[in-house]
Amino acid sequence: MESLNYLLPLVWFAILALFLFMYVMLDGFDLGVGILSLTSSSEERRSVLMTSLSNVWDANATWLILMGGSLFGSFPLAYSTILNALYIPIMIMILGLVVRTVSFEFRENSRRKLFWNWAFGVGSFVATLGQGFALAGVIEGIHVDASGHFIGSTWDWFNWRSVVVALTLIQGYVLIGSCYLIMKTTGSLQETHYKTAKIAAITTLIGAIAITTVTPIFSIFARNRLFDKPFIYVFSAIPILGVILVILLLRSLAKKREVTPFIYTILIFLLTFVGLALVVFPYIIPPSVTIFDAAASPSSLVFMLTFIGFLIPIMLFYNVYNYFVFRGKITGN
Repeated sequence: MESLNYLLPLVWFAILALFLFMYVMLDGFDLGVGILSLTSSSEERRSVLMTSLSNVWDANATWLILMGGSLFGSFPLAYSTILNALYIPIMIMILGLVVRTVSFEFRENSRRKLFWNWAFGVGSFVATLGQGFALAGVIEGIHVDASGHFIGSTWDWFNWRSVVVALTLIQGYVLIGSCYLIMKTTGSLQETHYKTAKIAAITTLIGAIAITTVTPIFSIFARNRLFDKPFIYVFSAIPILGVILVILLLRSLAKKREVTPFIYTILIFLLTFVGLALVVFPYIIPPSVTIFDAAASPSSLVFMLTFIGFLIPIMLFYNVYNYFVFRGKITGN
């Protein structure tokens, strides 16, 4: 029984990490395309961007719902505490997602598309901004009492560092959105997104360097973890690998590759994700509450695991099948 108390929270931490990564990767380019739609110079170009999402975006967003439900069931203490601490950024994210969803559907049948075009782009931007602030709030740490309940201020998540994190996440989503559009478009529209991808790669790198430099200075928790052995060797390698991947990405963009920029961008996201997971682990509410403190009862975790064990392969198959069926270029026609 004691080994189950140790093993089950680890398994659920890995499952939540998978859900979060799938969401960031898939809905990341989705939101990035939405933000890029704000810069489209014509209705025809904007229609191509929207059409590239029309058959995949519902499946992309499903991972967020799955992650929220799983967090509630597997780590209920973390769910309630994080929701209390990050209520405003989470509400900003939900508001943005609702606006973009409604505007996407209404735009399809509207004769006057201008309002819904802007609503979709602004909704995508606002949703990403909320996610960035929430991410920064977790990195900064959440103040809790001895029982793990939130005791901080409503605005703990908001400072200049959280603004940098949010802006960097926006740039990251624009980068992966641009790389997705390179694969889905042709001609002058594809050329435009080679340029937006290059700009976003550089601005994302600048933001990542700023966050990597500033976080250990202001966060004792992050500083202790980054400079502890043997983590210091891993955390020394991650920035080097990140810069190498950005260089490879820029070279592939310069050579007008269509698929490899998207692959390099996913690898950059994965590397960043692994780095963040190593900084946080084993805490689920940094820097006080571990996954073992916040886990639900073993019987609940086993029951949920049985359900999720069937659902994960179905979800992965559905995503792969979806992209296979709707593969290929999008044109104005």
